Formats: sequence, structure tokens, C-alpha cells
Amino acid sequence: MRRPRSARALLATLATVAASAGLVIGTGTGAQAATPLPAHVFAPYFEAYSSDSPADLAQKSGAKYLTMAFVQSDAKGSCTPYWNGRTGQPISSSVFGADIATIRSRGGDVIPSFGGYAADNGGTEIADSCTSVDSIAAAYEKVITTYDLSRLDMDIEDNSLTDKAGIDRRNQAIKKVQDWAAAGGRSVQISYTLPTTTNGLASSGLAVLQSANTYGAKVDVVNIMTFDYYDGATHNMANDTQSAATGLYGQLASLYPSKTPAQLWGTIGVTEMPGIDDYGAAETFTTADATAVYDWAVAKGINTLSFWALQRDNGGCPGTGGSDTCSGIAQDPWYFSHTFEPFTGGGGPVSDDFSVAVAPGSASVAPGGSTTATVSTAVTSGDAKTVALTATGAPAGVTASLSPSSVTAGGSARLTVSASASAAPGTYPLTITGSAGALAHSTTFTLTVSGPGGGGTLVNGGFESGSLAPWTCESGGAVVSSPTHGGSYAVKTAPTSSQTGECTQTLTLKPNTAYTLSGWVQGDYAYLGVRGSASASTWTSSAGWARLTVPFTTGASGTVTVYLHGWYGQSAVYGDDFSVA
Repeated sequence: MRRPRSARALLATLATVAASAGLVIGTGTGAQAATPLPAHVFAPYFEAYSSDSPADLAQKSGAKYLTMAFVQSDAKGSCTPYWNGRTGQPISSSVFGADIATIRSRGGDVIPSFGGYAADNGGTEIADSCTSVDSIAAAYEKVITTYDLSRLDMDIEDNSLTDKAGIDRRNQAIKKVQDWAAAGGRSVQISYTLPTTTNGLASSGLAVLQSANTYGAKVDVVNIMTFDYYDGATHNMANDTQSAATGLYGQLASLYPSKTPAQLWGTIGVTEMPGIDDYGAAETFTTADATAVYDWAVAKGINTLSFWALQRDNGGCPGTGGSDTCSGIAQDPWYFSHTFEPFTGGGGPVSDDFSVAVAPGSASVAPGGSTTATVSTAVTSGDAKTVALTATGAPAGVTASLSPSSVTAGGSARLTVSASASAAPGTYPLTITGSAGALAHSTTFTLTVSGPGGGGTLVNGGFESGSLAPWTCESGGAVVSSPTHGGSYAVKTAPTSSQTGECTQTLTLKPNTAYTLSGWVQGDYAYLGVRGSASASTWTSSAGWARLTVPFTTGASGTVTVYLHGWYGQSAVYGDDFSVA
């Protein structure tokens, strides 16, 4: 992981980003669908914290698409997004709205990026700052509807790469936004901008994408910052861009095994830093490097080509590294912009493509019961195609059907899932796939079959489904891969000064019957108990895993709620391997 980019850290909100663009000034109530970005797009960063006009620099440089850096909260703990964290720059059409309208009138567009080094370092990246998943999703939706966007970027680096709770909240919020967008027929892409080694993502960056998979958040573009390696070596920056992207390709192939090579390369973005980067002369991206990277990017068919930042694309400070206003090398003004501009539109006409989403993303049914959800599709590029829909992964005794079984992209279908009386209790991921010719996109619906009435079965007690369902947790609660007592996953509660971080699951047991709730816990003031037709609990404080047991006897209804929580203002509590017998 790179050290801080000192030049940018002085400016209050900086870093890197990647993405592309998609806007038309919205009204804030936004049901209209923004125009999708080209399949291949050049979108350099615009330093939105400067006094420059994005429309003016776009016209001068010839860059039709811009990545706008950055959106963040004004203070740690806040859930309100602002441009550059400045309360005087709210998310409003009065801020950058006229510039964006002008850029669009010239056939271009913009994409806001959340985060950036300063926000990631200081805790004002919105998902690090805000502990409510719903509020984070609302912030994303506000930016989307205010500017009628077709892509958001998440710039995750420095402390944000190690904030596991923030990473998980962010991906949960992205999933909510994607479901919301699909239900409204809106196409919204998500890109992640991440630091890289010369051989692909470090483990911290890869963990961000793995979390997205866990929570069902679709990542459309993984953009790597191919500069500021800080490894003490002298670099050929063009060669290292290619080796870093090739390493990323292999990582994405493992994460998304159903994608074709063309689709994998089409998920990759690269962001350069023209001239001398923050590390110094050993990391200098030259004009010759720009030509080599452009030719390589076209040949591979990557999604996004970018650089930090538009204001640097001039030779006004020879020998200076890491400046926000010049490249530090001898160059003509706008040389890098002019070199990369033809990349937009890349491999011919925009291909027809679509997305698939399901809402709600999970449900619980008892044996003999059924549930429904809405499967939505949206056009993400080109023209609407006929999409065939299938549901797979249903266990024995469970059926899943779609009506209609095919739609025109932009349409929706009803998913009906029914569990027979003999269906085994458990949590099962069902895969909903949309196919159109050689294209196929999938999403996951998590079904929980609860224990038969009176059976006393607690579902997903070991969290090995990788998701919470059918548990529900207060804000910040999540499934984690470490620490665990058994298997691969456990649950983490998130106590704060205003909540205990409680996680719960409701069961219908035999009336007037004795049971014992048991489970393993770790942390200070870990409470395990039941309420409802029975009331009993116990607690412990333990630095390692400790087993708790709670005997109880149900009342006339037999319905109880099992709970785990910590205590106000205390540290996180972990739980695993719960059962009721």
C-alpha cells in the first residue's frame, strides 16, 4: 500500500479515482434514466476542490468525460455528503449543475467519486464516517438523482482499506442502491478505485471486492491507480501498468469465474499520474509511456482510461513531483489528454448490455410456505435485448419460478419461491440469471427455510451462508471472516453510544417446552438471551471464545426472539455456532 500523497494531503481532499461518466442534471426526484457511459471511456480526474470550472477545462483540454473528485462528509460521524466535505458545496444542482449541463451539451458527461486520500485518511469517507447502511445508501441516491448519474466511483485507499466495518457498510449500501435503481428502471454502474502493486491488487484491495461479493454488490469497474508504488524501485511506468492490470485480470477471473476474457478486461480501468508522481523521479510517467499505454488499452479493450488530474496536464513546473497544477516534465499543454481522448468509444459501437437485480434480496419461509420477489432488468448500454430469466440452486423440496420467463431489458418479472412441507431448514443462495445471446448476468436471492413449527430450529447459527439472513442486526452488524469459532464466518455486532448492536432471530417453538440456547461469544459485555414467550439471558466478557448457555421455557405462543448484543459505548462483540435444543 502506498504512503500518503503529501502534495494532495495539504489540500483537504484529494487522491485518486477512476471511472467514467454519465449525467444529465436531475431534479432530485429522479426517475429518468441517465445515458449509460460508452463501453470504453477516457475520463481524467478533475480537482473539484479547485476554483476551476469543469466545463471550461473540459473544453480547453478536449476531454469530453470527467471524473469529479471528491464527495465526502464534512466531519467524521456525519452521514451528509458534500463536495470536498465543504458545507458550502452541498449536493445540489446549484453546485456544478450548470457546468455539468454544459459538458453534456457537448456530448460528454461526468462521474463523482466518493472518498479520496484525505477523506480515507481522516475518516470522512461517507461509509467510514456514517454507521447507518440506509443513510449511506440515501447519500448515494441523493448524488445520483441530483445529477442524474449513470456511474458512481468509490476511491478506497489508506485507512479505508483497513476499516472492515466501513468496507462492509459500503457494499451493503451499494447493494441497496442497485436494487433501488433496478426497481426504477435506472442503470447505475459502480466503480472501485484502488491502489495497486505492479502485480495486481494487494490483499487489502482484494478484500474490498470479496466483501462486495459477500453482500451481492455488483462491481462494474475495478480501476487501479498505477502510480505511487513507494517500493524503492525505478519504474518503467507503461510496463508496470500492463503488469499490474494483468495481475488484476487474474484476480478478477478468480472472483468472477463466469466472465469471459473480454468481459474481464472490460471490467478493468487504469489511472495514471502524468509526469513525476508523489514518490519522485523514479516514478515518472512520460509522454512515450502515454502512447504505449493507450495502444495497450485499446488492444485489451479495458473499460476506463484516466489520469490524475486534468489540472496537471501541462509542463509548467519542470522537475517538480506530485504537484496538483503541473506534471513536472517538459510537455505541450494537454498532451496527455489529447493522447488518451480517442480511447472513448474504443472498439466500435457501444454493445448492447443489461443488468439484473432482485428485490428484496432475501426472505424466510416456513415449510409449506412461499414468498415472492421482483426481478428487475435495465439497459446498461446499446439497445434493449430480450432477456431469458432462470432461477437455479433451489434445494430439494423448494421450487423457484419466474413469470414471465423472459422480458425485454428494462422489464421485470415476479420470482415465486415455494417450500414443501418436507423442505429441510437452512439458508440457500438461489442464483437468478438473465441471458441474452452470449451475454449472461446473475444476482443472488437468499432463501431461508425456517424450522418446522415446533421444531425448535435456529437457522444459520454458524453464519456459514456468508450472510446475516434470517438474522437482523442494528446498524453496523455484519458477517465477518475473522475471528471465527468454527467454520469460515461469524457475526460481529457494532455497539455505539446509542445502541447495543443487537442481532436477532425470531423462532416459533413448541409451547410450554423447555429449551437451551447455546453459542460461542467473544468481547466485552457479550449478552446472549431470548425474549417473547420466554425471557432469559446471560453475559460474559472474554478476550477469547467463551461458550454461553441460556435455559428457558416457552409460553403459550412458543414464539421467542433470540438475541446477541454488546453494551453501549463498548467494543464489538462476536458470536458463532448458535443453536436451540
